[in-house]
Amino acid sequence: MVAAVASNGTAQGFMPVLEAMVTMRDGQREQKKAAHGYLESFQKSAEAWQITIGILQSDADAEAKLFAATTLRGKITYDVHQIPAEALPALRNQVLELLKVFATGPRPIRVQLCVCLAILAIQMTGWKDVLQMVVSTLGNSPESHACILDFLKVLPEEVTEGRKINLTEDELSQRTKELLEDNAGSVVQLLMAYSQSSDSAATNPQLHEVITSWLREVPVGDVVNSPLMKTIFEALNTDRSFEAATDCLCAIFKETRDVDECLHTIQVLLPNVIALQPRIRQAAEQQDGELYKGVTRIFAEAGEAWVVLIAREPTVFRPLVEAILECAARDIDRDAIALTFSFWYDLKLYLVIERYIEARMQYVDIFSKLVDIMLKQLEFPTPDGPESDLFDGDREAEEKFREFRHDMGDVLKDCCEIMTVGECLGKVLERIKLWMNSYASQASVNSVPHWQQLEAPLFSMRAMGSVVDKDEDIILPQIMPLIVQIPSHEKLRFATIMVLGRYTEWTSNHPELLESQFTYIISSFETDSKEIIRAAAMSLKFFCTDCKHLLSGQVIQLQTFYDQTLDKLPGVSQEELTEGAASVVAVQPPERTYELLKLYCDPLMSRLMAKANQAVDDDGKLAVADHLQLITTFIQLVVPYVEPGSENPAVKYCQEIFPVLSTILDTFLQFPPISITPLLPQMANKLANGFATSRQGCFLWVTSAILREFSEDREHVDEQTTEAIYTFFEAQSIAMLRMMSDLHPRDLPDVIEDFYRLLVDALLYYPHKLIRSDLFTPIFQAAVSALALEQRDPLSAALHYLRDVIGYGGDNPPSSSRSPNPPAIQQTVKELILAHGEHLVKQIMAGMMITFPGDCFSDGSGALLGLFELMPQQTATWVDKTVRLLPAGTVREAEIDRLMNGIRERLALGPDGLRKVRVLLQDFTNSYRRRYVAPRDGLGRLEATRFQFNR
Repeated sequence: MVAAVASNGTAQGFMPVLEAMVTMRDGQREQKKAAHGYLESFQKSAEAWQITIGILQSDADAEAKLFAATTLRGKITYDVHQIPAEALPALRNQVLELLKVFATGPRPIRVQLCVCLAILAIQMTGWKDVLQMVVSTLGNSPESHACILDFLKVLPEEVTEGRKINLTEDELSQRTKELLEDNAGSVVQLLMAYSQSSDSAATNPQLHEVITSWLREVPVGDVVNSPLMKTIFEALNTDRSFEAATDCLCAIFKETRDVDECLHTIQVLLPNVIALQPRIRQAAEQQDGELYKGVTRIFAEAGEAWVVLIAREPTVFRPLVEAILECAARDIDRDAIALTFSFWYDLKLYLVIERYIEARMQYVDIFSKLVDIMLKQLEFPTPDGPESDLFDGDREAEEKFREFRHDMGDVLKDCCEIMTVGECLGKVLERIKLWMNSYASQASVNSVPHWQQLEAPLFSMRAMGSVVDKDEDIILPQIMPLIVQIPSHEKLRFATIMVLGRYTEWTSNHPELLESQFTYIISSFETDSKEIIRAAAMSLKFFCTDCKHLLSGQVIQLQTFYDQTLDKLPGVSQEELTEGAASVVAVQPPERTYELLKLYCDPLMSRLMAKANQAVDDDGKLAVADHLQLITTFIQLVVPYVEPGSENPAVKYCQEIFPVLSTILDTFLQFPPISITPLLPQMANKLANGFATSRQGCFLWVTSAILREFSEDREHVDEQTTEAIYTFFEAQSIAMLRMMSDLHPRDLPDVIEDFYRLLVDALLYYPHKLIRSDLFTPIFQAAVSALALEQRDPLSAALHYLRDVIGYGGDNPPSSSRSPNPPAIQQTVKELILAHGEHLVKQIMAGMMITFPGDCFSDGSGALLGLFELMPQQTATWVDKTVRLLPAGTVREAEIDRLMNGIRERLALGPDGLRKVRVLLQDFTNSYRRRYVAPRDGLGRLEATRFQFNR
């Protein structure tokens, strides 16, 4: 099958493939689609073996040959069963010959062929002299060295990825030992000999890539204590090999993370690493960004690997920490400093432990210097020209800098834990005072000199906010009066607003400073800057939330400001301002609730009705929905406590506005909790009629919200109410089942998603009612039929429901109740699964092998695992039946038998073997999915049956 063919036959065979590749590059959209389908089918066909080798032996262009090499790799990985076992040595020899042909390049083709050979070596379990044969066959020329090095690099990578190869766990484990463990010593000797063969060999990046690839297989001490160590460090002096040698060193560091076991190795490495410190200054002075990042990475990753030793032996390892600090300090371009952040965090985790208190004291000065470095690095760039654009129009650089600042903020929080919050805040105060003394007198309305030096400490304050105690009484009382006097500048005002919003909990504990801060925030709404206004709205929300009791006396004045400002704000800021105002209203005495709701919400209702009357298109309807959310916020947050049986003023207001709300059918609606019982009949009728008329899933979503709020285990919910709610839920379910009976699932994906999310809640809060219901079986059948869908979200919802149902067949269901699962409920679920489990398994397996999107694999295999836990033998039988329904020729009988034998062996292990069953099924379905092209005319015997509901 894989023998070389005559040139004419070869050309005729692969011309359609080459034409399809040209079409993929130059054709029209539909032509490309057809060509893609052809090439995909070709790659999985038996003819691809002969054709791909023919292309590689021909004079086709490099692109075609790379496609052929990639296809051959896929064939050897997934389709080697198409070749008789006795023909595999011939295939191996052909690949070796092709490697000789491509020894000089192109390298991508050569690498793909090396991967082919490596995967073939894994699967040819009778081939015992792999390394020796490859080295001897390829020869000893400089060109062959590149081939051998490429092969040595990919071999461990492919072996460790062996799950995609169709071998049993035992076979793969044995083959791993033969190919890697048994060859480790020989590989080290081979690499040592090569590295010493010439100066060029010692600095060959491929050499260092191979060392990196084998580090998991070779004891790290064997490398460090060999001449290879010197070769690696010397390679750092050459541009050609610097990156590969850096990667290799960092991989060595990772292998020494078990510091007690690798102590001797670390002692050898440490002085060599410290000796690199002068390279930091050299790289900075030469402005060599790549060199600087590489050196920083070496120091930072060494620190991460040895962090526990750094905490144990501060005297010995302090030079390494100082080198990492120098990397952070000299990084003018801020391209490398982020590489040190993980180290500072890891070191902090150790130093806060009591046993390392002495080391903590010895490193305090370093963390103090780190704070100074961070405060400097936080500064915005100083532009050469006008300040209108600090990043010269480079939006990507600006966004990167913003993200980078937040990461530096995390480092500052680490410093607070090593030093004290007071010391860190003290440095901030010093910076602010320094700027005030130096530049405040020079500031004007149009110009604030060196504002970057003031903005950076303000940002750092905001970053440190989460670790500052609200009882801090030394530094913050000095800072807060200063920052509300900062000169007017957009960046400074924005930073100040964000600081004030971050410290509202602290302000609630220091009411004497509230007025000046609150006035500063309110006045910020008068600026022309959209960014400042958005920041002010967010900060005002926090002020009103955290200081609501302090602001309760200003609830009337706040309404005036709210009403005058609301329409000037963007949508998100409107919601934030509304949440803040509602928080203040919520703490008023209950006797004022109705009056205040009318004061705040009546204007909102007037706006809502005006928007509803003007809503003639989707944008108008969305505007109505957005505005309705503001009223929803008040209803959600203003929940006064009243004695059971007494009139609730919030409900009274809801009853007043409900006629208006009920006329708006296409808007979002979030109902308030428990106390709205008087509104339930109207709501239920409106939702039932709305769903029947529109078939929109939003009505099911709201039904789910009501179901949760009135669940059986909530306080103050009587049995009559829960019964009425459940009856309403069943009516919605019947309407949905009729829809699913009339229409194909592909016509209802969004509604199916909402329905099964509703059912997850119903099963959680009303499990006994639902499981004993006459609807339980048709709902289950409908869920199984929905597994024919190919969209992620509805599939995920249906699978979640099915997994929950299966859970109720055992002792630990996903229930909101802590009471045990009654035997009668377990029995009902088991009877349901016995009746419909075969169909369920068939649809899940078909989905995992053919139709499911990747995000649904986990839920599919989770459902199968649940079935195996509940009914192991029966489920194994269903899986066996299902895989034997697969189309002829797509899977061998021996593969099915091996799968089923593996499942039975693991089931015999009891509960410990169940997880391994899941892995077996995932491997089988993944392998099958790769090999099998779904037919255009359906799935044959795996096709889902249509759901029928007659009620």
